[in-house]
Amino acid sequence: MSATAGQAQGERGLAERLSLKPGQVVQEIGWDEDVDDELRESIEELTGNELLDEDSDDVVDVVLLWWRDGDGDLFDALSDAMRALADGGQIWLLTPKAGREGHVEPSDIGEDAATAGLSQTSSISAAPDWSGTRLVAPKGRR
Repeated sequence: MSATAGQAQGERGLAERLSLKPGQVVQEIGWDEDVDDELRESIEELTGNELLDEDSDDVVDVVLLWWRDGDGDLFDALSDAMRALADGGQIWLLTPKAGREGHVEPSDIGEDAATAGLSQTSSISAAPDWSGTRLVAPKGRR
């Protein structure tokens, strides 16, 4: 396997950790200089679509929400992110891992997600510096 093929497989693996599928439309909210570009590129590669920015009015399958402690009110951000979601859509909340600047406590995520009417279904290591929390609206509320 060539280095390029291995690199492509590794990048595809980053997006696959998020259970994304070809053809899905993903909106990115909270981009800043510290985001993981390899994860972003792998999402575009796997879905075949460019990431939509936070100003997009399109209905999306997935919202990728980069969030750091100090970014504001997480409940408000989650509530805003839900507006763009298609039925059955999901939010991937990406936060800096423990020990990194901007880390958000899991208890804060759980509390704000529940208040926004979202259920936490899984947590993963999304990238070297970022943890991912998958949030969905309960089936009765979709």
